[in-house]
Amino acid sequence: MIESGESFADMLLHAWHILPVALLFALPVAALGGLVLYWLRRGSLASTMTVLVLVPLVATLTGVLGVSGFMFSTALTTILLVCVLVAVVTVPAAIVLGRVIARRSVWEREARERERAAEASRRELVAWISHDLRSPLAGIRAMAEALADGVVAEPGEVAGYAQRINSEAARLSAMVDDLFELSRITAGALRLELTAVPLRDVVSDALAAQTPVADRKRVRVLASAQTWPVVIGSDPELARIVRNLVANAIRHTPPDGTVAVRVGVDGQEALLAVDDACGGIPEEELARVFDVAFRGTRARTPEPAGPTAGGGLGLAIVKGLVEAHRGRIGVHNHDGGCRFEVRLPLAKP
Repeated sequence: MIESGESFADMLLHAWHILPVALLFALPVAALGGLVLYWLRRGSLASTMTVLVLVPLVATLTGVLGVSGFMFSTALTTILLVCVLVAVVTVPAAIVLGRVIARRSVWEREARERERAAEASRRELVAWISHDLRSPLAGIRAMAEALADGVVAEPGEVAGYAQRINSEAARLSAMVDDLFELSRITAGALRLELTAVPLRDVVSDALAAQTPVADRKRVRVLASAQTWPVVIGSDPELARIVRNLVANAIRHTPPDGTVAVRVGVDGQEALLAVDDACGGIPEEELARVFDVAFRGTRARTPEPAGPTAGGGLGLAIVKGLVEAHRGRIGVHNHDGGCRFEVRLPLAKP
């Protein structure tokens, strides 16, 4: 030990002499700590922070013990006690700090992934909508020019052109309505007036609206219910959910096929299932069915061009509306087609 009467130079000389001994004991501990850190490189951040705190502390203790020759004097005991107290304070702090940093890192990573996904969806939506808007607009323009130039003069042909222009305009109007509804959902501007709504009325109105489309395509639409539940929801939005699901099922079901709507109660939820005969959805595409502008590639029956053709927004709107009702929606392949299942909270009796 250094006496109080020693000069500063003597203290430096003494430190220089004991430095190799301290390093001899401390370096193996530091190396072992480095190996532990390497082993934990893919582990939790809290464990890594704990090791980072303990390694220099244990290395310092080992170096002090080595220099003292493991002779426990009063000064050495004091140093050991201080180190233990430091460990008691810093180790829990390192664990808490590691968990906080880990949670923040996970949150930031998820936020970046959501932002990238949203940006990709916006780009995909713009591409799809630009394509879908261009087609009916081009048709309307061509037919309007033909009428204006007198190319079409026969009353029957004029009436046919007028009817086709009206159909394309109706298709454009439906796409604009879908875009407006989707923008309200994604912007969080959708405000629902929740009341007790009988599902029988909602399903009946939706099927009545889609019956002419089904008849033109020779698709049977059947509805059945174990019981007709009453749910908590907004009547217009619930009607749009059912209407979009039934329209989607009719669109992808081949002629002479069947669309089945089944209603029941499952626990504390109302269950609405819509089955089609689309031939099934590839398993790798099931997770993307509710993405904006996603239409799939193979297995589903190709939809025809015309006023009934969708813009790839219907199912995305359905998902947003279901979640706004604090419900859930899912899809899976079922009996030569696919089944969309909507679960909604029941109204209290």
